[in-house]
Amino acid sequence: MHDSSNIKIAVLTGISCSDGGLYYAVTSLCRELRARSIDVSVFGPGGKYTDEDRRAWGEVPVVPYKTFSPMGFSCSLRGGLAKSKVGLVHQHGIWLDNQWASLQWQQRTKRPVVISPHGMLDPWAIKNAAWKKKLAGALFANKSLKDATCIHALCRSEVESIRAYGLRNPVALIPNGVELPRLGSFEGRRSQTKMLLFLGRIHPKKGLAELLLAWPRFSKDWKLVVAGWDDGGHEQGLRAQAGKMGIGDRVEFLGPQYGEKKEQLLRVADAFVLPSFSEGLPMSVLEAWSFRLPVVMTGFCNLPEGFDAGAAVQIEPNEDSILQGLEQLAALTDEELQAMGSNGRALVEERFTWSKIAENMAQVYQWCLTGSNPPACMEFSDG
Repeated sequence: MHDSSNIKIAVLTGISCSDGGLYYAVTSLCRELRARSIDVSVFGPGGKYTDEDRRAWGEVPVVPYKTFSPMGFSCSLRGGLAKSKVGLVHQHGIWLDNQWASLQWQQRTKRPVVISPHGMLDPWAIKNAAWKKKLAGALFANKSLKDATCIHALCRSEVESIRAYGLRNPVALIPNGVELPRLGSFEGRRSQTKMLLFLGRIHPKKGLAELLLAWPRFSKDWKLVVAGWDDGGHEQGLRAQAGKMGIGDRVEFLGPQYGEKKEQLLRVADAFVLPSFSEGLPMSVLEAWSFRLPVVMTGFCNLPEGFDAGAAVQIEPNEDSILQGLEQLAALTDEELQAMGSNGRALVEERFTWSKIAENMAQVYQWCLTGSNPPACMEFSDG
């Protein structure tokens, strides 16, 4: 284990639960890093939930800053970084002003920056709102990515996307993780109607419209529950779609679910679905597995080990493939569903705990700061 007591870093990220999976991943990582005596300070845009969400960060100092403009420009972030005297900045997410601020900090201080794109360089993500990303790329994002000391990839597919974007930086391949909940014994079937849960941002890339198209032909013994925050009014269109298709009584939209409400949903659901077109490495799937839920997901979720371990049914993000996957799920006995869920829990316990992830990240920071021997998770381009 590397000595991390001399590492002082600033983490730039969203600091509210409304930031979805990114928020849950970064809060857990920062708490674990602090437990390893790494001096972590978190900078993020203040918002509606800032005060109540501070508790999730534990003892990690959180510095909210004011923003303006759609890109989230902030003078206070730049001032806060200048005063922080940190040795390294870890930037989570790209295309927004905090990435620009981290680039300016790096140019001024000549100190290292680690960037975690969180799937935002994947082909689907690049094409979505492409003109905005081309503008951000020309202004600061491309320069920031090129000059990053290290880029953090969540999965093999993201490494390939990073290289396809033309970046030759060292890459650290480190997945997301989850905190393992305590679970009792299986309770068996809770009612005649089973619950299929979607939990996450309600956005076109998640494949919910395609899931709704398949739903009328799927077994009426299942109900679909959609829980998550609406991104850009997409939920309203999905509700209208469900009404026109006559499946409103078999689809329930709950809105955002956080904390105990989210945990309760995961405890009572019978299975989980993510028919996504594009992901980094989805926290929601790891959470579902941690609660022993069988999962139906696409290969774009970048968790192929889930299929190999018998923890998930693979689908494509289109109506016919989704229906086929759902029917495969529905054909399983309760015992087979439980076995699939147990496989997912075992996979999380083996590969996706925060202790191992934080140790790898601490080693990456040490390498960036000192040029010491690169850790095993590091990869270097031949080009």
